[in-house]
Amino acid sequence: MTDTRGPRPFDAVLCDVDNVIRFYDASRVTALERAAGLAEGITMKVAFAPETDLPLMLGRIDMREWVEQIAAGFAGLAPQPVAHDLARALAEAPFHADATVVSLLRRARAQVPLVLVSNASVTLEADLDTLGLSDLADHVVSSARVRLVKPDPRIYRIAADLAGVPLDRCLFVDDSLENTEAAAALGMTPVHFREPADLERALAPLL
Repeated sequence: MTDTRGPRPFDAVLCDVDNVIRFYDASRVTALERAAGLAEGITMKVAFAPETDLPLMLGRIDMREWVEQIAAGFAGLAPQPVAHDLARALAEAPFHADATVVSLLRRARAQVPLVLVSNASVTLEADLDTLGLSDLADHVVSSARVRLVKPDPRIYRIAADLAGVPLDRCLFVDDSLENTEAAAALGMTPVHFREPADLERALAPLL
């Protein structure tokens, strides 16, 4: 049968990890917030404030220190024992991989290089191993290892160089609009991920 797909529009896939491949179960955090009479989502707001989250993503602090920073961020909002419980529950939240996304990426990697590009702590590689995904990609670019976070153009360039492909020949997948807009500004083909169907449509020329 003749392949009628034509030339593929990209020669590498650069893909985010969290909220694309990996998803967290924050139900324990929510339960603790309710029990303490706190607004649902307050822990996330404190934990992912730039002054608390950025040092972790840049590899300047470890998970234990991040827990302490989150607890400190609750000053005036909750008693410290409650703050520590919430911080630990968030740091220890269980996670799983989306099987559909993993399957799509494995199929894509059979055709082109795949590089994971994540704003993540130094535990990313171990976490991927826990998920059984240490062999998913050709390379992993963790912000905590390279000391750069998306949307810094330099982290995109590192990933493209590892793939061995020019920026304008890369497909870039991320759940953050800010990150996909930065990718587009560099000439990459952006995919703003909201559900697996977004990825499937983008990878259709390969699959």
